Amino acid sequence: MSSCSEIKKQALKKVKGAKNLKELDRVYKRYLGGKGEVFLVLKNLKDFSENKRKEIGKEINLVKKDIEEAIKEKQEALKEIAINEIIEKDKLDITIPGKKIKKGHLHPITLTLRKIQEIFQNMGFSIIEGPEVETEWYNFDALNIPKDHPARDAWDTFWLQGNEKLLLRTHTSPVQIRYMEKNQPPFRIIVPGRVFRHEATDASHEINFYHLEGLMIDKQISMANFKAVMEHFLKSFFGKKIKMRLRPSFFPFTEPSFEIDISCVACGGKGCSVCKKTGWLETMGAGMVHPNVLKAGGLNPKDWQGFAFGMGVDRLIMMKHKINDIRLFYNNDLRFLKQF
Repeated sequence: MSSCSEIKKQALKKVKGAKNLKELDRVYKRYLGGKGEVFLVLKNLKDFSENKRKEIGKEINLVKKDIEEAIKEKQEALKEIAINEIIEKDKLDITIPGKKIKKGHLHPITLTLRKIQEIFQNMGFSIIEGPEVETEWYNFDALNIPKDHPARDAWDTFWLQGNEKLLLRTHTSPVQIRYMEKNQPPFRIIVPGRVFRHEATDASHEINFYHLEGLMIDKQISMANFKAVMEHFLKSFFGKKIKMRLRPSFFPFTEPSFEIDISCVACGGKGCSVCKKTGWLETMGAGMVHPNVLKAGGLNPKDWQGFAFGMGVDRLIMMKHKINDIRLFYNNDLRFLKQF
């Protein structure tokens, strides 16, 4: 076993001769590591008398301290040399500002949903969510669409294999029933969420898209209330006054039912290729909640009435920003997404 003075002399010589951080690390392990020279001295102290142990122990601790300080000093010097070499090699100008880190941002659908929710919340509506996997009862039967009803053909449904009673919801309307079952009117809610349709994908259709259901129930609710709510929503969403018209239509869960059209946002109602020269764009369906739907939700239609409406969120964005292909929302093309 080498003496303490020899260990110190050899270690300092090795530290001084280290040309880079890797060599310095090897010096550290040889003398101060778990099985290094200093460790061996300390390990063998048991073989000496008590007085000798104290003498050697004090000396080796001082040697250890000196080696550590030498290594630390050499380490700082080698780091500075390494940085200077990198600067010289890469001709790095450290005064040039660094490149900005690119930040992500919210998807246009998320941004639109937040805007819609904000508008309706300001009118006193609550935001409610429901399951994407629904039962046949909530998705169809409770909404006055029994199994043999021809209206079921309008929803190209994804049924879950192995359980014919479960499906991927085709609209967010089932949450109407779920909410009525657990809450006593009066209330006003909107239900945003993703829905699924088994249909061919093209510029106007996707197998999944975002749907917004609205429901308002009270003692004296009428279509006049609905018209006022929608006019405020459309003006707030599009940022300008939008003309609106109601056309008679049919939906199993409302009676009477209406299609809601707005003046074309592209031509202002003058007639163009977007609105097919009509000056109008179909926006949503709505109507007074059918008595059978109120009963399915546990409410007495003699005591309560209200309106419901449903709209495609993707379609609203397309109209507002003049987007001609719904598939752009789901292709993850940054050239498209960066525009929002």
